[in-house]
Formats: sequence, structure tokens, C-alpha cells
Amino acid sequence: MSPTRPTSDARSRSARGDTRSSGEGTRSATDRRSGSGGGSRAGSDREAASASRDGGRAYDAGPFLPSRGGLAAHRRAAADCRGCPLHEDATQTVFGAGPESARILLVGEQPGDQEDRQGEPFVGPAGRLLRRAAEEAGLDMDEAYVTNAVKHFKFVRPPGGGKRRIHKAPELREVAACHPWLRAELRLVRPEIVVALGATAGKALLGSSFRVTKDRGALLPLPGDDEDQDGRPHVVATLHPSAVLRADDREGAYAGLVADLRVVAEALAGDGGEGS
Repeated sequence: MSPTRPTSDARSRSARGDTRSSGEGTRSATDRRSGSGGGSRAGSDREAASASRDGGRAYDAGPFLPSRGGLAAHRRAAADCRGCPLHEDATQTVFGAGPESARILLVGEQPGDQEDRQGEPFVGPAGRLLRRAAEEAGLDMDEAYVTNAVKHFKFVRPPGGGKRRIHKAPELREVAACHPWLRAELRLVRPEIVVALGATAGKALLGSSFRVTKDRGALLPLPGDDEDQDGRPHVVATLHPSAVLRADDREGAYAGLVADLRVVAEALAGDGGEGS
């Protein structure tokens, strides 16, 4: 199955994607509007954001999106995002990176320790493993756009204190709060194929019923709220590279990652792509 490359208008509509990212299964009014990149929010938008509050604090990045501009403008705006409390402990926002013309967009869970320090996605051990697997599968990572479902590093300290920062999975509401940024990246990049790396990214893109073990390695249509099925990119889900690093059978897990990425490479090649 090879996805056809959609027209510019259709691909713009495609990036609206699925907003059931938090596993809650329902979309907020703010999420529906945030995919358009609008930064000027009416009072009704802010009221909608109040539906996800903790102690009076809204979990919603939508109001921080710029009203216009491309990836550079969104990256600048994301640096000041206060859409959830994760920004308080993180060093900085880690926005996506890669060419705006990328045919493939890879989505992970959240930045890790090295990503948080350097301000770039997938620059740590998991990123290096991903690059090796992608090259083995026939994909050029220099031509891919990489990002995360959540843009700030969430971590805890070891019991008893210490400087080490231990990764902690984001909560559903934190994934949902950050979803407007991911929707904007999808709209601006307009990839042909989106790769969901792990469960958090898979649920952010495909909904709460997503399971890596069940859905990995297949070309799946990115869900959306319109009828333009042909205008949306396809999604291929696979393991997050950090899961490969933690696996007891690391060799087998790595081989599975490469096999899933080959599905992407073959789909792009079948669509007339060069060099993949």
C-alpha cells in the first residue's frame, strides 16, 4: 500500500489529524482551533481551556501559538509556552527540528536529559540508535522532521536526592495540553508519512485505543475530523528507540524497529520518492 502524495490544499487539511491524544477520547474546543496556528484567542477559547485545570491552572498550549508564520515563528513562540507546569522544571522547550519540506515526520514521547540540555530532539542515546536504524532501513534522517508529543522534559530526582534526572512519563493531560504544537507541526510540514515512536506518540496521533504491539508496522490513515481521507498522511507506529535500549532482547527489538522503518521507506519509494 503506497500513499499518494496529496495536493497542497488537501495536505493542509490533513494536518488536523486526531485530537484524542490524551486517551480521553473527546476533543476540546480549544484543540479544534489550535491546529490552525491561531494565537489570538477569544474569551470563549480561554473558557474552553479551563476544562482541564488543576488548582486553577489550565493545561492548554493553544493560547501560546502564534497567529501566523512558519516553523521558525512557532519555535520562537514555543520557547515561551506555559501551557502546563512542565516548563517550570525543564531547562527549555524542545521544539521539533528538520526541513519544512520533509516527507516523513517522526514523533516521540518527550525530550530526554540530553535533549533538554541541548534544546534539540533526539540527540541522546535513543536518537543515535534511531538514526542508525533509519539509515539501515533506507531513510535519510537529515531529510526528516523529528519532534515529540510533549515539548518539555519531565523527570524526577532519585530517592534521597542527587543531581541525576530520571525520566518520568507525561500524564495524559500534559500530552493533551501540548497537542496544539504537534498539530501545528503536522500542518506546517505536511508530511506524507508520520512515524509514531512508542505508545505516547501513537495515542497522541491515533487515539486512546492505540497499542504498539497490535498496530505497529502497518500503514494507517491519520484520523481526522473531515471526510478528506486521501488528503491526510499515513501513520506507521513502532517502538520508541529508548524501549530498544531497555529491552532484554535488544538485538530482536532493534531488528523490529528497522523492519517497521522499512515499511516507511518502501511506501515513500513506491510514491515516487528519490533516494529511499
